[in-house]
Amino acid sequence: MSSPKPQSVLVFDVGGSHVSAAVCEQETYALRGLSRAPLPADGKAHFSAASFCRLIHTLGEAAANACGAPLEDITGAALAMPGPFDYQRGISKMTHKLPGLFDVDLKSALAARFHWPPAQVRFVNDAAAFLLGEVGAGAAKGFSRSIGITLGTGIGCAFAVDGRVVAEGVGVPPGGEIWNLPFDGATVEDFVSTRFLRKQFLALTGLEAEVSAIADAAVGDLPCPELSRDSKPSSDPNDAHCRARQAFLDFGVNLALVLNRHAAAFAPDVIVFGGGISRASNLFLPATREALEGFSAKLAISELMDEAPLAGAGVRWFTAP
Repeated sequence: MSSPKPQSVLVFDVGGSHVSAAVCEQETYALRGLSRAPLPADGKAHFSAASFCRLIHTLGEAAANACGAPLEDITGAALAMPGPFDYQRGISKMTHKLPGLFDVDLKSALAARFHWPPAQVRFVNDAAAFLLGEVGAGAAKGFSRSIGITLGTGIGCAFAVDGRVVAEGVGVPPGGEIWNLPFDGATVEDFVSTRFLRKQFLALTGLEAEVSAIADAAVGDLPCPELSRDSKPSSDPNDAHCRARQAFLDFGVNLALVLNRHAAAFAPDVIVFGGGISRASNLFLPATREALEGFSAKLAISELMDEAPLAGAGVRWFTAP
C-alpha cells in the first residue's frame, strides 16, 4: 500500500515593497514555483483590499501552475504579514502602509477568492515566519530554544521553544518584540538598524551613504587606526574604508549590548540573523561575539534568507494546533 501524498499549501511573504509566493510541501517545507510581484509605493490608498486579494490569487495561481499543481489540490494558504495585524482573524491594523487593507477581513476575502472556507487561510507575523522557516529547514533546525532577528530598516525579532514561537515566558520580552524597548536614551531600533549605520557613518565622515555603499567601502583588511567621532576625515584613501569599518563595528557592539540586555535571560541555544544587513555579517558579527556576556548561544546567519518567511508560513500551517 502506497503512503499518502504529502500535502501542499500556498505560502506568501508580504514585504514592504513586494509579495513573494510559492508552494510549500509538508514535512520538508521545500518551496517550489517561486513567484514575486511589486507592491505599490506607500500612501497609494487606491491599492484596495480587492486589488490585494487579486494579486495574492494571481501569484498563488502562478506558483501552483509552475509546479503542475492545480489549485484544487492545494490544501490552503498561509501569509507572512507585517504588523500591526490581527493574525487570528486575518484583519490588518496597519495605517503606515497599505492603508487600503486597514480593518478589512482578509481571511474571508481571500478565502472567497480561492473558493475555500475561511479556515483554509491563515496568517503569521513576518518575524515569527522568518524564525519558523529557520527552525523547520534552516539554521535553527534541531535547536530547542532559538531567537530569530532580522536586521534592516528596523529590527524584527521572534522567540521559539521546541519549534513553536512564544510571545511570553521566562526571558521573553512583552509580545516577543525588542525594537521598541529602551536603549541608551532611545529605543533598540535607533541603535540596531540601517538608520544607525547611516547616522554613524555620517558622524564619522560627514558623508551620507546607503548601507550597501558603506558595506562596500568597509570590505577589505587595510590597517586602520582607532577612530572617534572627533577624528577628522583625512585625504588618506584608506580613511573612508576605516570609518566604514568602524560604523559596522559600532553596530556589532550595539547588537551585543541589546542581546545581553534583552536575550540572555531567555538562554537561547541559537540566534539566527536575517535581513539585508546580515549579508554583511563579517563586518559586525565578530564584534558582537566578542561583546556578548553571560550566555554562549550559537550565532548563525540565515540559511534560507529571503525564502525563510515563505518556509515559515508553511511551518505555521502544518504545525499549528
